[in-house]
Amino acid sequence: MITDSAWEPAETPADLARRLSLPFNDLRLLTRALTHRSYVNEHEEALSDNERLEFLGDAVLDFVVGAWLFNHYPEKAEGELTRMRSALVRTEQLAEFARQLNLSAAMRLGRGEIQAGGRQRDILLCATFEALVGAIYLQTEIKTVQGFIHELLEKTSENFLFQPDSYDPKSTLQEWSQANKLGIPKYATVNTAGPDHDRVFEVNVIIDGKIYGKGSGHSKQIASHSAALNALKSINTL
Repeated sequence: MITDSAWEPAETPADLARRLSLPFNDLRLLTRALTHRSYVNEHEEALSDNERLEFLGDAVLDFVVGAWLFNHYPEKAEGELTRMRSALVRTEQLAEFARQLNLSAAMRLGRGEIQAGGRQRDILLCATFEALVGAIYLQTEIKTVQGFIHELLEKTSENFLFQPDSYDPKSTLQEWSQANKLGIPKYATVNTAGPDHDRVFEVNVIIDGKIYGKGSGHSKQIASHSAALNALKSINTL
């Protein structure tokens, strides 16, 4: 029999703050950043989830990563900087940052999400990382966020940034389609399956009325990313 405590995260917000030297005077903000809506649904004492912090963190990350690239790669043109930023803030990469920090041990998830492998799902790891960034920004200032993010970016290494398939395939595909006078690619969700806590989306990318690629994933963003990547492979641009 699984006890109630077995569903709780292995690491408390206080433990996480100590381990990562996070500057939180008010642990309620950090706790909120780690709390998924599925946990709120099962715990009356949990008053709010991390979705608003996720929204804020997404915006802060765009700025911090963009500024870091601008300063580190003065020779790069705007288009390449945009692709590099897209590669660094996409779901899969932010989930990897979350894994490097072992955020999964402190994520507060409902039982259904845990049973579905939520602690390892890119979409939830990414959301928690973005919420954490948003919480750090609210607790301190942009310079503290920059220090936190810059360390992760330095560890990522230039090898990642210059791998063609690490760039945002949607941007690359749009550049190709416009260069060939085919217009802007359109992404159509053709199917959604699975329970609420484990949705799978299927997306087609359509250019000039023709399906160029198909993809699937646990979010529309991941599915469209996969569709664009498959389209690029089919037209041999990678």
